[in-house]
Amino acid sequence: MAGNLAFALLTVGLIAGVAFLIDRRADLREAEAEALYGPSGELIDIDGVTVHALVTGSGPDLVLIHGASGNLRDFTYDLVEPLSQHYRVIAIDRPGLGWTERLHARGETPREQAKLMQKAADRLGVSNPLVLGHSFGGAVALAWALERPQDTAGLILLGAVSNPWPGGLDTLYHVNSSMLGSATVVPLITAFAPLTRVRGALEAIFAPQPVPMGYARHIGAGLTLRRDSLRANALHITQLRPEVVEMSKLYPTLNMPVEILHGEADTIVPLTVHSEPLSRQIPGANLVRMPGVGHMPHHADPHATIEAVHRAAARAGLRESH
Repeated sequence: MAGNLAFALLTVGLIAGVAFLIDRRADLREAEAEALYGPSGELIDIDGVTVHALVTGSGPDLVLIHGASGNLRDFTYDLVEPLSQHYRVIAIDRPGLGWTERLHARGETPREQAKLMQKAADRLGVSNPLVLGHSFGGAVALAWALERPQDTAGLILLGAVSNPWPGGLDTLYHVNSSMLGSATVVPLITAFAPLTRVRGALEAIFAPQPVPMGYARHIGAGLTLRRDSLRANALHITQLRPEVVEMSKLYPTLNMPVEILHGEADTIVPLTVHSEPLSRQIPGANLVRMPGVGHMPHHADPHATIEAVHRAAARAGLRESH
């Protein structure tokens, strides 16, 4: 009996020691990422929650909402600078990602995310903005428009998640969003995920286009690998489908200009599942199919993205059409 107790205590001690070492290594990797990729914009307190927003340029307001596993740096790679020549650009980190804090531990819905970002935009004096969303950010942009249909000048949706999809999700999302996985697997990923894994994930997201030179360094992949960010991202994704089921019922009520860009080679958010039906659900929506383009249309063809913003602005009466 005494031997069994001693063995049990030793086992518990070893597990606790290993867990401590994993958390310690995760702490160091998170600190390194945060030191290298600090906030590039303003940190705004919204009811006790910090929201990170980068504001630059002048002209009509244009809000940029990034996709899953990302942060606003995705837009500063090649879009913010040219857009800021024509618009006041407001790029915002979504909750739990980049430098915006989580609202709660349950996983924020697109509507909760939109409301938080709208409060931050209000603080910045944003009025009747164009709202651009990529991938998951497209769902948040749609939620933004549904929340404030009379104060949203137009939408620009890039490879956007908008409709319910068949089949399930990658098992890792379910693991990372579970209580057990959050406590065990997530710290292991943060502590030990090699850079080659990050590179492989980026290659899958950009395919069939190559990852742009320097993009991995620019985006700050280490920010995505933080424990809280991994948990938040997994919860967002695993809870998304029922949200878009409900949101999609309301798309016909949207009457602002909507420009949709979607790659025909996008296997992550397929065109036929999302943007094709969306273009029929929203009256007057304009769908641009991009042959040979994958899930990152704004990087595959930044010019086409900027032109879509200009079209939405012209249709909303915010600039002259060409």
